Amino acid sequence: MTGANEPDAIRSVILEVIEELRSQHDNLQVAGIIQYASRKLPRPHDMEAERALLASLYELFRTGYLSWGHNHSNPAPPWCHVTAVGRRALAQRSRDPANPEGYLAHLRSRAEIDPVAASYVAEALNTFNAACFKATAVMVGAAAERLVLEVRDALVDRLQVLGQPVPSGLTDWRIKRVLSTLESTVAVRRDSMPPALLERFEANWPSFTHQVRTARNDAGHPVSVEPVTPEGVHASLLIFPELAELAKQIEAWSQTLEV
Repeated sequence: MTGANEPDAIRSVILEVIEELRSQHDNLQVAGIIQYASRKLPRPHDMEAERALLASLYELFRTGYLSWGHNHSNPAPPWCHVTAVGRRALAQRSRDPANPEGYLAHLRSRAEIDPVAASYVAEALNTFNAACFKATAVMVGAAAERLVLEVRDALVDRLQVLGQPVPSGLTDWRIKRVLSTLESTVAVRRDSMPPALLERFEANWPSFTHQVRTARNDAGHPVSVEPVTPEGVHASLLIFPELAELAKQIEAWSQTLEV
């Protein structure tokens, strides 16, 4: 594990420990989690490392993944339990946004995104795990917009190489128009796209981009106290690796276009 005492790495170990302990019994205690996690991390008796572990563990309480108490007979510390939100995160722990290290590894396994998009994804994970969901929606929306613009740039470059006209909507400053023009530009060349990619593009590209863009717009144009929900933002983050992979496949296809 790289940077084993960094917050993301510590959080990953804590989630792993909680999942292991829950599989054995449901009556979790904080001391047990700490002791078990400390054995999985280097320098378990280093004061700085111990405090980093405590901070990461108590952050799970603050953001609602853990709650105090086991039942009505044991309602207080040291007993604790995994909430419904926590159980959903543990069910897909290796790639859930609650585990940034695992999420980023999953993203890298699907697509290699550029540094600009990667920086927004990293901040989206930070804000998500700090329960700043409006900020997360904006960050993941910006990362998705970067993917779209990269596909647009690759398509425009290829059309120019082929000496074909570039639809004006592809160079529009409004991302909504870029998206609609990109979809129509691909549609007229659908016969040259591999069937599996065409099916995935038609089924997933509009829904993926709409989900992420809508969440970003709702957060960026506030009309209510809670313009986005944790569940909606969580969905946007889970969709993003799939969108990134699809974007890279479309980008590669665009370079095969012929007159």
